[in-house]
Amino acid sequence: MTLAFTPGPHVTQHWHLRKPAARGRGGMVASQVKAAAEAGAAMLEAGGTAADAAVATAFALAALEPWNSGLGGIGFAQVMAPGGAAETFDFGPVAPAGLDPSAFPLTGRMKQDLFAWPEVEGDRNIHGPLSCVVPSAVAGYALLHERHGRLPIRDVLAPAVALARRGLPQDWYTTLKIATSAAVLRLYPESARIYLPDGLPPVPPYQGSPGFFTLGNLPATLERLQQAGLEDFYRGEIAAQIAADMREMGGVLSAEDLARCRARVLPALAVPWRGRTLMLANGLTAAPTLAQVLRGMEGAEFGAAPDAAWYARLARVMREAYADRLRGLGDAEPRAAESCTTHLTVCDREGMMVAMTTTLLSSMGSRMVLPRSGVLMNNGVMWFDPQPGTPNAIAPGKRPLTNMCPVIAARDGAPEIAAGASGGRRIMASVFQLLSFVADFGMDPEEAAHHPRIDVSGPEGVTADRRLDAATLAALEAEAPLTVVEHAAMPINFACPNLIRRDAEGRVVGVSDAASPWSAAVAAG
Repeated sequence: MTLAFTPGPHVTQHWHLRKPAARGRGGMVASQVKAAAEAGAAMLEAGGTAADAAVATAFALAALEPWNSGLGGIGFAQVMAPGGAAETFDFGPVAPAGLDPSAFPLTGRMKQDLFAWPEVEGDRNIHGPLSCVVPSAVAGYALLHERHGRLPIRDVLAPAVALARRGLPQDWYTTLKIATSAAVLRLYPESARIYLPDGLPPVPPYQGSPGFFTLGNLPATLERLQQAGLEDFYRGEIAAQIAADMREMGGVLSAEDLARCRARVLPALAVPWRGRTLMLANGLTAAPTLAQVLRGMEGAEFGAAPDAAWYARLARVMREAYADRLRGLGDAEPRAAESCTTHLTVCDREGMMVAMTTTLLSSMGSRMVLPRSGVLMNNGVMWFDPQPGTPNAIAPGKRPLTNMCPVIAARDGAPEIAAGASGGRRIMASVFQLLSFVADFGMDPEEAAHHPRIDVSGPEGVTADRRLDAATLAALEAEAPLTVVEHAAMPINFACPNLIRRDAEGRVVGVSDAASPWSAAVAAG
């Protein structure tokens, strides 16, 4: 008789993953790349503010995490100092003035990428020169530095220049991130030259320390910004380079679009929550959906730890919130697969906090590096529905809805907790849970960062971490179709959050996502 054997589910990680929190009494920077957090911490050590540190970290990420953010991206930031009003810095996506909806003819098929959109001929809304919205990230960083910075911009950019000169680390994680976009990177000559030497992704040595490789002309562009100022990106030499490359490559983003680009400051949306005030991001973000989740969870039981009933209620509330969000919008925002975003969180010694989320949208954005500047452009046109006449349809000068969700929690007029995440639609669920674990259940941030989470990214279905207990999984399955997954580096089944908490005695704790291999929090002072 032959032995019957049924294979169980494949599990990638047969280990217990731990990542330490950073702790101190000075400032703190948490980022998806430790070297970028160190760049921000250097600003705090030099006497800079949380704004200086956030801007330094963001520019450093352009040289260290090109698949997630950069000079060609967009974003939102929350800023609050003790005794001051919370502000939203909106440098979100805006379509070029020359964007023509008729340039995106439909094939008659459906596309299953970040969006369940109708497919466009040649995927021209997903990659290439027609897929770009106005890159407003640099304008956002400039406005944040202008309003709240203390150090000269030359000093704030110094770490990014040094890191760009050294180059992108060539380790296994770089290989993995480039390989996932290689099929499209190869279509664009400068992208292929940089990221696909000999037609293949770069690989680390089998033994020894990984090397580095240069991201085209990005170091020279960062040096130009350091010398000429950030205005040059929109109304100077760099702007002329970007406009020339876009024109030659067949894009519609123009010098006029760049010259008109402005970030704006809006009052944050204040939502009372269990003895604190949550400062949510104003503008076209996930904030209204998060506010609905907060209303739905008001009557939940907050005991010693999240239990099966709490997770089941959260799943139900999030599904209802997403149903409302998508009603009337169609599938008007990205799914989590291949979403390309980064989040950084900063606190300075004086207690000012910054939570900033920036993105290129897809992994590697448009997959198109501009040769003259080395800028990897976003593919923000994919935020729009290519079907004419729909609420989120492609149109010139239009702003689409995004998932970004930076949050600051204040108590007695002072910021106490700042948080955010990357990960497309998965952002909001992870931000609420990490925040709730710390603020509602009283977990230490390090404990919270390792606690298993669920994800609800739409009106149907729930995804759950396989580490959750059987009672919780059963309760979730009773609510909706359940998928049980690992929290791993790849596939990325959950968003990648980070968080900083500062208590009344000035003690600061910072955490980053345990499954993200390069991420870390770094203490300063």
